Amino acid sequence: MTEKLFYQDSHRSTFTAIVQEVRPSGNGYEIILDRTAFFPEGGGQSSDTGSLGGVSVSDVQEIDGKIIHYTDGPLVEGTEVEGCIDWTERFSKMQQHTGEHIVSGLIHKIYGYHNVGFHLGTDSVTLDFNGVVPKEKLHEIEQLANEAVAKNLPVQVLYPTDEELSKISYRSKIEIEGQVRIVVIDGYDVCACCAPHVKQTGEIGLIKLVGMQNYKGGVRISMLCGFRALEDYYQKEKNNREIAVMLSAKEYETAVEVERLQEELAMKKAKIAELEQKFLEQKVETLDVSGEIVCLFEETDPVMTRELVNLLLKKGAKMAAVFSGNEREGYRYVLGSRSLDVRKNGKLLNEAFHGRGGGKLEMVQGTVQGKREEIEAFLNCR
Repeated sequence: MTEKLFYQDSHRSTFTAIVQEVRPSGNGYEIILDRTAFFPEGGGQSSDTGSLGGVSVSDVQEIDGKIIHYTDGPLVEGTEVEGCIDWTERFSKMQQHTGEHIVSGLIHKIYGYHNVGFHLGTDSVTLDFNGVVPKEKLHEIEQLANEAVAKNLPVQVLYPTDEELSKISYRSKIEIEGQVRIVVIDGYDVCACCAPHVKQTGEIGLIKLVGMQNYKGGVRISMLCGFRALEDYYQKEKNNREIAVMLSAKEYETAVEVERLQEELAMKKAKIAELEQKFLEQKVETLDVSGEIVCLFEETDPVMTRELVNLLLKKGAKMAAVFSGNEREGYRYVLGSRSLDVRKNGKLLNEAFHGRGGGKLEMVQGTVQGKREEIEAFLNCR
């Protein structure tokens, strides 16, 4: 059994240990020590990383009471080595995990929901609950969580006996065999947990709920704490400042200015569509539509391409085909008729020019690849 130094002191970042086993594993090695400060993967949290006797530790797993360190180089059995965990990574994970306990405890207390899923990676933190939290209540939960941080409460760790445990009301996502480890934040949460935590809630620094989505009948909340939350704020502030400069607006007015620009853009799009409609109507008036098929190549969007086909048919064209695009990137097309089934023609067109698409009896659309003159010649032959 490996002695778990991370339970004795969650803030311990260096230690010495005796190498007990060394064995090759894939492209690296598996190292087992008599004791370690490296936390193995568990409880939704990835393992610590760092160095051990001069070799890098990329992963740590616990199997049958032994903690296995996966390294990029070997060590000598029986020797004493120094281990050093990546403290920045460890402290960040402790900030996130303790923050998660506060948020999950609050949601359980207010709504009675259980945390049924938790993922703490190197970047993202997600919490899954088996009930729906109103989106408008997220700010309130966030405020209460940060009040817990401001109180700088002690984060207690208990190892109760079976008798003591029977008298404790605590949260747990799984059935636990053997000794249960309970993490207590007085007034906010009592939960079974295997991971290291900060010693005082003040060390979390900041709790920020950055998103929520419906998930498996409940919700998934995305959260950032401590320095991760600070970095997230910095990036969003930087982006908003740059947007404000581009909009010539104050930083607190970017959303209002974007809304105004969207309204202005919608009006201009409507005006452009109106002018394009008039242009197409005038163009159609000048065209001879007496042949078997009218074939046009025009730079129009999909909506106007269909409209141009309708205008040609309205004028009396037996069949109309309108293409938009170029030979290099390909052409979008709409093929229509009010008296013929154009699906057969569309299928033949696709087969001849590596195309794809389909539609109804009176109108089909799709894409093709080919030269303009060859496409025109093919349709006129039909």
